Amino acid sequence: QCQLSGLWRNEQDSLMEISAVRSNGEFHGKYLTRVTLSGGCARLSPLKGSQQQPAEGEWPTFTFTVHWDKFSNATTAFVGQCFVDAGGKETLTTMWLLREAVGSLEEDWKATR
Repeated sequence: QCQLSGLWRNEQDSLMEISAVRSNGEFHGKYLTRVTLSGGCARLSPLKGSQQQPAEGEWPTFTFTVHWDKFSNATTAFVGQCFVDAGGKETLTTMWLLREAVGSLEEDWKATR
């Protein structure tokens, strides 16, 4: 069984801490990013998410959003799945979309990464 709750580190050395997953799949936590749009130092931001309750023998899928608190006018949505290898190591795989605020509809094309 793969457990989302706990401390996670990604390839860019950012940290994510997820609280206990509730019985309905909801969770919250904190994301400490080492990568910023402004190139500044690491910042702590809140995250909220939901885990799909897996069927027997399946690995859970999940989604969460991070509101980049106080240093960026952007929000990122992540979707992914949790896996456990033969040695018992848990790994989260994710895809993400970052939406940055822009000043006009004409600039909308460059707002999502």
